[in-house]
Amino acid sequence: MKSDIYIKRTRINAPVEAVFSWHERNGAIARLTPPWAPMKLISRCGEGIQRGVKVTFRIQIFKIPRLWVAEHIEYRKNQEFKDCQVKGPFSKWEHTHRFISDGASGMVMEDRVEFKLPFGILSRPFYGYAKKEFERMFSYRHRVLKYDLEHYSEEMPKKRILISGSGGTIGSVLVPFLQTRGHEVIRLVRKKGNLQKDELFWDPYKGDLDLESAGPIDAVINLNGLDISRGRWTREQKKKILDSRIMPTRLLVEKMKTLKHKPGVFVSSSAIGFYGEGKDTVLTESSAPGHCFISWVCQQWEDAAKEAETAGIRTVQLRIGIVLTPAGGALARMAVPFKTGCGVILSHGRQYMSWISMDDTVSAILHILNSEDIQGPVNLTAPHPVTNQEFSVTLAKVFLKKIFFRFPAFPARLLWGEMGQETLLASARVKPEKLLNHGFSYQHETLVPALRHVLGR
Repeated sequence: MKSDIYIKRTRINAPVEAVFSWHERNGAIARLTPPWAPMKLISRCGEGIQRGVKVTFRIQIFKIPRLWVAEHIEYRKNQEFKDCQVKGPFSKWEHTHRFISDGASGMVMEDRVEFKLPFGILSRPFYGYAKKEFERMFSYRHRVLKYDLEHYSEEMPKKRILISGSGGTIGSVLVPFLQTRGHEVIRLVRKKGNLQKDELFWDPYKGDLDLESAGPIDAVINLNGLDISRGRWTREQKKKILDSRIMPTRLLVEKMKTLKHKPGVFVSSSAIGFYGEGKDTVLTESSAPGHCFISWVCQQWEDAAKEAETAGIRTVQLRIGIVLTPAGGALARMAVPFKTGCGVILSHGRQYMSWISMDDTVSAILHILNSEDIQGPVNLTAPHPVTNQEFSVTLAKVFLKKIFFRFPAFPARLLWGEMGQETLLASARVKPEKLLNHGFSYQHETLVPALRHVLGR
């Protein structure tokens, strides 16, 4: 059977040289990978996008893991580069990235994929589905590329940034985002052997961290913390939740304070759980803490980070809301039931959910790094929180479904106890006052476009 061809074109208001250079940076592949895609870059042979570079992905097809190896076979600077499948699920795959100048300050990005499905003529009914999925994927890629190139064109001083929790839900997106902005990222990892050049070993539970060996560091971002929404909060689980936040934070602060050349800023995670049960009250960074377990954890977490201020380091505590991504967190757990028409409204549905898209999450962190007048607690949420009922109905509509079920509060408390009460039933109507006052521009201010973007709908 003959090959088929898929083409996607988008005009970008940026010079062709800038767009081509962006693709040559570390992190470009990961930055363009949709969060719903069952693939992960696991290795690469060579740097950049020039001929001979090979990249290997781990992908899942019908939940079966396999490898996909692609090799760059053509390279013409500021014009095009091409990669082809060496090993993988297609009988043929050639992807040509074309960069077409369009005026003094614009260009057209063209992705052209020539492909052939396996199993010959038996695959013919699936070509339409394949093209539909290509459109979904490349539409996401082009939205991300266009936004990044058009909104971050201003040259900023390049920073060396140390990140803990780089493999987590936020960290795995933040690292390539910062890399494509030209920053150098050093990732703290728990493995001792076979360290990559951008990795530094540490063990926060044993106090092991040689921060001096990392060289000069401009910023430290701390994203450590055990997922609080997994299972009931037993006494042992509560200790793990607390230790996973306090011990890494204290170690980072302790080591930063001993450096001769200290980082200019320390950005450390916290959560909107700091406020506890807020009912309908609008909560800002100046609001009082709540009176529950997760509020107590956040207070200790933030207190541990504040110690960096005593060494003259600008310190920011990120009170993070519900980050929308199907790659992890709340939305990942909600996606399957809502997609299959089994979504529910929790209890009365009037409790507020303060959400933020993943793209706005990483953009806000970059904004904070570059804004020297931002310090202290910062609410990392979108400006328009919604009730659980509105969130659930909206998510169902995005999947072209309806809500038929309501999950009462009593069984939620019975099944998950304190965890269910504080994470599923509590209300937090949070306003990102500091971000708004310091000129941060949101890509997704309202829920519908945010969900459509991250879910590719």
